[in-house]
Amino acid sequence: MPAPTSTRPLYGCMGLGGTWDPEPYTAADVAEAEAAVDAALSIGITVFDHADIYRHGKSEAVFGELLAADAELRARITLQTKCGIRLPDAGHGARYDLRGPSIVQRVEESLTRLRTDVIDVLLLHRPDPLTGPEEIAEALGSLHAQGLVRRFGVSNMSAAQITLLQSHLDVPLTTNQLEMSLASRDWVESGVLLNTRAAADNGFPHGTVEHCQARGIQLQAWGALAQGRYTGRTPSPAAQLVADLAARKDTTPETILLWWLQRHPARIAPVIGSSRPERILRCADAVGRTPELTHEEWYELWIAARGEPLP
Repeated sequence: MPAPTSTRPLYGCMGLGGTWDPEPYTAADVAEAEAAVDAALSIGITVFDHADIYRHGKSEAVFGELLAADAELRARITLQTKCGIRLPDAGHGARYDLRGPSIVQRVEESLTRLRTDVIDVLLLHRPDPLTGPEEIAEALGSLHAQGLVRRFGVSNMSAAQITLLQSHLDVPLTTNQLEMSLASRDWVESGVLLNTRAAADNGFPHGTVEHCQARGIQLQAWGALAQGRYTGRTPSPAAQLVADLAARKDTTPETILLWWLQRHPARIAPVIGSSRPERILRCADAVGRTPELTHEEWYELWIAARGEPLP
């Protein structure tokens, strides 16, 4: 049987590094990153999630500044980054690129920006339908053999895509990062809409969660806090229920949202993407307490977010 995966939240670094343009980052951007990372560390988060495209590489670069300033920090944390999405450049539009030389180049650039000699986990950010799994596997195998990457995973991929890639890889794929939250529920809806007309409107590849669960592949949930939809941004019956449950359990609405993911038997690890230290701190109970939602409360949240009964 596969070993259980951890539900401990990760910190998503997409909000660090200033603006979404190629302009250089500033000292203020580094200070903002330091405050966010310190808040995450203070509540027990030790895995930090990046991607080479975040803020045109500036998210990795400001994090590299923090690693350079604290000689002990690198040994305390796990660094995860992604490659495979190309932002518009040289007259070309945004595209996916998992060609072997591109993967190797992007990893080398991430290592430079992060100021480290090894990436703990590399995720393939999006599927590239034009690159065969043999070429991808060869590049990943080379990175692993050189000691540049310790573990590999994917992001936004289906069970079939994972199976095909794994059939060419000697090292296991350990992670699949997907959009999962109380707002983005297709991953759980797909399991109950079978044999209903509504199934045709659900685009999530059914069986992906079960595939990962059966093989001990960690499911990571990006967008886990639903962009504030249930924590004060927009009044709704679901948001009120989240607030009521938080008050009843002496915790925060943010924690209730993360507990809803962590309570699932697939043992989902939420990614906390806020750059605001105060909001990061409101997630502390998702790190330090076992999810305290009952079976009934979990369903109440799901149905309130759906806005209609289950089929």
